[in-house]
Amino acid sequence: MKTVYERADIVPLLAEIFRELGYEGTSLSRITERTGIGKGSLYHFFPGGKQEMAGAVLADVDGWFEHAIYQPLRKDDADQAIAAMWTNVNDYFCSGRRICLVGAFALDETRERFSAEIGDYFIRWIDALRSALMRAGCPEGEAQTLAEEGVAGIQGALVLSRALDDRMVFTRALDTLAKRLDAVMR
Repeated sequence: MKTVYERADIVPLLAEIFRELGYEGTSLSRITERTGIGKGSLYHFFPGGKQEMAGAVLADVDGWFEHAIYQPLRKDDADQAIAAMWTNVNDYFCSGRRICLVGAFALDETRERFSAEIGDYFIRWIDALRSALMRAGCPEGEAQTLAEEGVAGIQGALVLSRALDDRMVFTRALDTLAKRLDAVMR
């Protein structure tokens, strides 16, 4: 019996392949090999090929972050939204075992293909966190600096955790960042 896929079913599979192999290392042959989905089916869902697939993955990641991270930071109680951000980020990145695909794309020539999406992801995260920090009483300039430090700290912790193959590096970094922001808000 043949499995029938919807485009939305394929995107998470593609995300993990791009995470593992990077944009340049991902080919249609490797996607077919790892998913069992034929090239014809892939082109049916993604007529633009690999670039459209990566764009769909970035849009999916963006949708998750918009719903789980950015919107709460912009609209919910600041303390609760920031606390939820740490939990949700830890869960999303599997305690540092899962790389940030957007961050990985930002580090190589893939950045040129998706510069708008990559820049927007980080700008919106920083802006949402800055907004929550300001609602918590932090002055705008300091909130901007702390938001940049928080997002940069998360990204750096992901890299270090993977490089050292120690997920506790990520967990400790999130705890330290959370305590730093909490201390500033008190």
